Amino acid sequence: MNLYNIKDHSEQVSFQQAVKQGLGRQQGLFFPSELPHFDNIDELLEMDLVSRSRVILGALIGDELSDEALAGMLKRAFHFPAPVKKVNDKVSALELFHGPTLAFKDFGGRFMAQCLREFGGGQKITILTATSGDTGAAVAHAFHGIDNIDVVVLYPKGKISPLQEALFCTLGDNIHTLAVEGTFDDCQAMVKQAFDDAELRQAVGLNSANSINISRLMAQICYYFEAVAQVPKEARNNLVVSVPSGNFGNLTAGLLGKAMGLPVKRFIAATNVNDTVPRYLETGEWAPKETVPTLANAMDVSAPNNWPRIEELCQIKGWGLDQLGYGAIDDATTVSTLQGMNEQGYLCEPHGAIAYNLLEQQLADDEYGLFLCTAHPAKFKESVDEALSIDLPLPKPLADAAEKPLLSDTIAADFSLVRAKLMSL
Repeated sequence: MNLYNIKDHSEQVSFQQAVKQGLGRQQGLFFPSELPHFDNIDELLEMDLVSRSRVILGALIGDELSDEALAGMLKRAFHFPAPVKKVNDKVSALELFHGPTLAFKDFGGRFMAQCLREFGGGQKITILTATSGDTGAAVAHAFHGIDNIDVVVLYPKGKISPLQEALFCTLGDNIHTLAVEGTFDDCQAMVKQAFDDAELRQAVGLNSANSINISRLMAQICYYFEAVAQVPKEARNNLVVSVPSGNFGNLTAGLLGKAMGLPVKRFIAATNVNDTVPRYLETGEWAPKETVPTLANAMDVSAPNNWPRIEELCQIKGWGLDQLGYGAIDDATTVSTLQGMNEQGYLCEPHGAIAYNLLEQQLADDEYGLFLCTAHPAKFKESVDEALSIDLPLPKPLADAAEKPLLSDTIAADFSLVRAKLMSL
C-alpha cells in the first residue's frame, strides 16, 4: 500500500511506515494513493465482520501483511459485535459501544495496537495521543501491557466525564495520563508540537494513536460495511448516514467506504455548537472559534484534524462538498432529543442524540436513516440521568473502573512539561 502526505506529495510511504510514523512532514496527513473498488458488494455484505474486514483491509494494505497475519490481527481486534438496532420504522442506530471500553474507538485503537505489535520489531515505541473523551480509554486498553510500548494520554482536566476519565486513568503500568489545564485543542496542539520535535521523536520512538493514524481510520471503514449489511436490502440504495463529528475521523472513514463502493446515498456531518465545519460548509470560510464545553464532550473540537482528508477525497472523486448534509445542535436541543428518543423506547447519549436529531430533520420520505451511537449511555451517566430522570446502572467495565484511584498527573498547557514526561520514560 502506497500513501502520500497531503501537504507534501513528494513524501510517499508504505502502510507500515505510515502506521509507525503517524504524521508526515509539516504535520501532513497520509492518504492512500489508490483506493480499491468493490463491485461484489452483495457478496461482501453476506460475510461476517472479521471475514469481510479481512477482504477490505487486505485490498487496501496489499502484500505488506500476509492474509494469515491480517486474519489473526482482526480476530484479536474485532472480537465484539456492532449491531444495528431499530429506533422507528425509518431510522436505525449503529451501536459501536460493545467493545472493552464501550465506545467506537475500540475498533480503531485495537487494530492499531495489533499493527504496531506486528510492525514494531521489538523497538521502543511511545504512543502520544490527545483525547476529548473516548480515544484515551480505547487506546489505553488496546495497548495496556504490550511490551516495548508506552502510552501517554493528554486530556483536558475537568472537561471529560468522570467515568470516561476512570476508564483510562486507573490502569497504570505502561499507561501514563496527563490532565491538562486547558482545552482538547490545547492537548492536540501539544501533540503536534511533539511530532515537530525531531530530537524528541527519535529519542522516544514517537507515534500517535489519534484518528490521524491511518490504521485507526482504516479499521473504522469496516464497521460501515457491517452496518449496511444489517440494513434492510430494500433500503440500501436510499441510505442516509448521520455521523456525530468532532475530529472528523469517523466521517472520513464512512466517505472512504462510499468511495470503495459501499451503497450510501449521502452522509450528514453532525456537530454540537463547536460548529467549524457546518459554518465552513455554509459560508466557505474556515474560521475556528474558541472551544465551548458541551454535553457531547467528545465532539468539543474546534479545529478538526481529519478534515483535510475529506477535502482530499472529495477532490479525487469529484464530489462537491455541497453533497454533505450538516448541522449543529445545542445542549438544550440535545436534552430534548434524548427525551424524545427515550419515549420511543431507545436509550441514547448526547453524541448519538445529536446525530439522530439532524437525521430526522434532513431525511426525505423515500430515504432510510442510520445514525452512529458512538458510546454507551452510561459513559455519560450524569447528563443522561439528569435529562431522563433515571438512575442508569453502570455496566461492569465502568463500575470496576469507578472504584479505582486516578493515577493522572495534572499539568499546565505547556509543551515543555509534556516533553519532559516523554523523555523520562
